[in-house]
Amino acid sequence: MSDAPRIAFLAATTEVAQLARDRLVALYGDAPPQEAQFIVALGGDGLMLETQHRFLGRNVQVYGMNRGSVGFLMNEYREEDLPARLAAAQAAMLHPLRMRAHTSDGKTHATLAMNEVSLLRQTRQTAKLRILVDGKERMEELICDGIIVATPAGSTAYNLSAHGPIVPLDANLLPLTPISAFRPRRWRGALLPSTAKVVFEVLESDKRPVSATADYTEVRDVRRVEVREDRSITMTMLFDPDRNLSERIINEQFTV
Repeated sequence: MSDAPRIAFLAATTEVAQLARDRLVALYGDAPPQEAQFIVALGGDGLMLETQHRFLGRNVQVYGMNRGSVGFLMNEYREEDLPARLAAAQAAMLHPLRMRAHTSDGKTHATLAMNEVSLLRQTRQTAKLRILVDGKERMEELICDGIIVATPAGSTAYNLSAHGPIVPLDANLLPLTPISAFRPRRWRGALLPSTAKVVFEVLESDKRPVSATADYTEVRDVRRVEVREDRSITMTMLFDPDRNLSERIINEQFTV
């Protein structure tokens, strides 16, 4: 058993996830996360996001098994042969978005997003946004409910629900997708190079307050939000060969 991998099991708070953790710990033991070779996350995509945020910058390999609902970022739940599955798993290397949000009280909030950064109106009033890319104004005024900058992995999440494009992992592109654009009504967004720095300036912010959210971290009453990919940080997710994330993202484009 000395050659057995050191595995740490993390589970969502649901009963089905906690029961799965108990069974797997009984079979394979449970290493402290700081000493583990692999982190096995038991839950849904939300738990995968939480786990990645928890271990950001530590180059931890995270293998998810679906004990949630959608589970796009998770593998199939099976209890048998877990060490062999981990050894055969394929790695998807991802980089997060770094958000810097400047608020009306003069504070700056910095956080990371694995899926997307979204700006959303806080009241019944639509948001008015000015968009700059790499220091150049690209849109003087966008009237909308909000806007999304997504990672390739996150392009199949909120971005897709807002009718944004799905982006393959190796495309080096970031989708920029408006939410319910009113003016210009027919603007559907843009595909930006992954090196782009995107800046949103909130116009009429007192009358039309806007929040900014990086995955599940929300900042209220923002005046200016800067977003760019942070390639100094790499997140590693592991997938069974038949659950390859790149292939699933391509397949999603042909789902009707």
